[in-house]
Amino acid sequence: MLFTIIVFIAILSVLVLIHEAGHYFAAKKLGVKVEEFGFGFPPRIIGKKIGETIYSLNLLPIGGFVKLFGEDATGGGSVGTVDEKALQAKGKDLKCAFFARPVWQRGSIVVAGVVMNFLLALVILTYLFAFVGVTTAGNKVLIVGIAKNSPAEKAGLISGDQIIKINNENVTNPDTVTLYTKKHLGQSLTLLLLRSKEKQQIIHIIPRTKYPSNEGAMGIAISTNVFLKKYPLYEAPFIGLRQTLVDSWKILQGLGQTINQVAVERTVPNDLAGPVGIAQLTGQFIHVGPFAVLSLLALLSLNLAVLNILPIPALDGGRLLFILIEGLTRKKVSPKIEGYIHAAGMIVLLILVALITLHDITRALSGQSLQFK
Repeated sequence: MLFTIIVFIAILSVLVLIHEAGHYFAAKKLGVKVEEFGFGFPPRIIGKKIGETIYSLNLLPIGGFVKLFGEDATGGGSVGTVDEKALQAKGKDLKCAFFARPVWQRGSIVVAGVVMNFLLALVILTYLFAFVGVTTAGNKVLIVGIAKNSPAEKAGLISGDQIIKINNENVTNPDTVTLYTKKHLGQSLTLLLLRSKEKQQIIHIIPRTKYPSNEGAMGIAISTNVFLKKYPLYEAPFIGLRQTLVDSWKILQGLGQTINQVAVERTVPNDLAGPVGIAQLTGQFIHVGPFAVLSLLALLSLNLAVLNILPIPALDGGRLLFILIEGLTRKKVSPKIEGYIHAAGMIVLLILVALITLHDITRALSGQSLQFK
């Protein structure tokens, strides 16, 4: 349990630091003053000023923030709004202020955290594809189980046999066997098998017309072979990028299904997880191995990127929306109105996190485990 908590905190720390580093480096590159780079939320435990920036460790290790000059970073590290006239009245140098930068620069700083989370997922997947490998289905059809007193047992089939042909028709996937068998129930079939990887055998078998629903006509369980496939280093980034985009789309689809289930069906999906649920899931991945934990980190980083880019108040996507509106209309939205909207969004998000956490705790107390899909 303790090790799971440590790993969970480490994962959370990496996700937060990578995200906030995106805002930090983008701001530095574009000449915006970074007043503070904080891990966790205040109150502050310790802080050290290096150059113009305070680097702080805060009491609540559930997030982080980058505080830029000329913006309000109290909302979880994302850029917000500020009273420009108040700063001018205090004689502040506005050249390095966030709000004084062009629309494209502010938009770049806001979206940089999302980009970093996306890149983290891409780098991890590239590493896994290149150096660890990914489980891949082959084109061999293997018998993995034999039912007792079935035609397969009587014909002499054994687990491990590879089906090469069925009545001279090449077999490359389980569907070929299943569909062909259903079309020839009660008829004699000739199977060409490869046994012990080198010895071919011919077996004659008659599929049953009546059989238990959990056995099948021949009484065999079949599956494709699987192997660990590694990609060359020059190819792995492209494979990783494709998988990252596919996973991003799946996350969007899952989010849409969740919203529909909650809003329309008025039920909470059992696989919906907050911090407690993710910690529980982390424990499951730890048992599988370190590379499984890496894949979880990539998935969580991608989830964070997708969620943050959505136009939700208080998140990066919500703040980006106001910047885009300004770019299109050439007129800033009232800082006060924007501030109220983000504050309301933050309240709603905190309530949702609390409800999801309660759901996590209830599921854990009932003995149910979170299933990864």
